[in-house]
Amino acid sequence: MSATPSPAAGQPTGSATEPIYQERLWPNFWVWLIAAGVSGAVIFVLAPISLATGYIAAVVTALILGFLLFISTPRITVTDRSLQVGRAQIEREFIGAVEGFRGDAAVEQRGPKLNATAYQCIRGWISPVVKIEITDEADRTPYWLTSTRRPEQLVAALGQPSQSLQ
Repeated sequence: MSATPSPAAGQPTGSATEPIYQERLWPNFWVWLIAAGVSGAVIFVLAPISLATGYIAAVVTALILGFLLFISTPRITVTDRSLQVGRAQIEREFIGAVEGFRGDAAVEQRGPKLNATAYQCIRGWISPVVKIEITDEADRTPYWLTSTRRPEQLVAALGQPSQSLQ
């Protein structure tokens, strides 16, 4: 999916059902390569029993791993009224400050600076993160931390200046 930030300096446009920004946190190439390698290894494990059984099991293993990687891939969707990150969804009115982080700053946000009560949608194969403050007093979650390949665009889609990227 492509990311589509709003055209007017980070100000959202469109209807409540029309996404301002969308992104799927697909696994990197090397994750798919590992899944293929595991599937190929099944042939060697089952070859002493039957080579045909090994090939069939490898194909079945590849299909299962591919399906699991597909269904476990979270989506980030920003509309005029809401933000959805993975399974979590919140109305935009409860979103405070939004900051993007790359490099060492992203590592710090995922590690030493991480609040244990924060909602996390982190993928190890995606380094940049965006921190989204939650201002809903009924919600004990202080912020959401999500991986994203396009932190500048996500920050802009949430109506924050892109200069907040560190």
